[in-house]
Amino acid sequence: MISLNGISIHFGDRTLYDNVSFLINKDDRIGLVGRNGAGKSTLLKVFAGLQKPDSGSVAMPKGLTIGYLPQEMEHHEENNIFDEAKSALAEVNSLTDKLDFLNEELVTRTDYESEEYGEILNLVSELNERLILLGGANVDEDVERVLFGLGFERKDFTRQMKEFSGGWKMRVELGKILLQQPDLLLLDEPTNHLDIESIQWLEEFLINHRGAILLISHDRRFLDSVTKRTVELSNGKAYDYKAPYSKYIQLRREEIEQQKNAQKNQEKFIEKTEQLIDKYRAKANKASFAQSLIKKLDKIERVEIDDFEVAKINIRFPPAPHSGKVVLETHGLTKRYHSQEVFHDLDLIIGKGEKIALVGKNGAGKTTLTKLITGKEDYEGELKLGHQVSIGYFAQNE
Repeated sequence: MISLNGISIHFGDRTLYDNVSFLINKDDRIGLVGRNGAGKSTLLKVFAGLQKPDSGSVAMPKGLTIGYLPQEMEHHEENNIFDEAKSALAEVNSLTDKLDFLNEELVTRTDYESEEYGEILNLVSELNERLILLGGANVDEDVERVLFGLGFERKDFTRQMKEFSGGWKMRVELGKILLQQPDLLLLDEPTNHLDIESIQWLEEFLINHRGAILLISHDRRFLDSVTKRTVELSNGKAYDYKAPYSKYIQLRREEIEQQKNAQKNQEKFIEKTEQLIDKYRAKANKASFAQSLIKKLDKIERVEIDDFEVAKINIRFPPAPHSGKVVLETHGLTKRYHSQEVFHDLDLIIGKGEKIALVGKNGAGKTTLTKLITGKEDYEGELKLGHQVSIGYFAQNE
């Protein structure tokens, strides 16, 4: 469907891609992986037509539709959520407006036998057929379904974009792209601003998407659920594997191990050959044999080991002060923002050494609770830290 043909991109002295080629078929589910700076986001821009390669070409059929979700974008701040999402269906909206106008004209006209009246009827029929083909008959239902799936509530539909945080605005932009049902979806970290339930909904949506998908994500489970093929960008090259992420990691490690074994065997052969050269080069009757060995070594293509490493973070914490058995205790903890109650009469005990995951829908009060614990927000009820408890807090936007 779309092919990269020997593309190269350079930024100054740095080579981002060097003669990279691969094909995207119409039903491919591809995870694009590689270290930060390997050129993943840039490659999406190449497919989207926003970045031109220095050499090579991108070939795609005429009329192919592409939906591109970058990591950052501008938003229409004055639109409400529902209208902004619906604006993605430009052709459907245009057809609906034309049909409304023509149907109104048919109601007011009385020249039923005229040629012009018949032409209007034919045009209405053609536009309705096109609208059905695009799924426009259920457009409002589709918009609602996508917005609900991405975590919005019905009361949010009439609120303006400017009332929402950047993460929620990105959800609207993602919804607009999904509503378009393009032939190729280009998604750059689509789960960054989603909660668990929305991620699960997005997984199901993408699995059932009728077109091809090329996505970047640091979420291994998400990649394994959605993709069936993995393309790794490394050192200017593309390595293509017909496998989801976890299987690709296994295959890549096996490949690296094979390269290491091949390199060891080659080094042994080279060492043995060099010993023979040293042994016979000084003997007149063996000099030609030594020269043939030298030429043989010169022609050997040295085995190289690919630069591949799954990044690991090693963190060492200094010894913490000994606290009591109870780290945190709350009784009747309540938090309100004006008339909105976030949670009510929360009783909680956290013991020393416990590892707790705080989950819930966006707006359920997860971040608010952490702010209460760290003393950044006031509250009603009782909240006590245990003996010698110190707190380390990493906030979303700090």
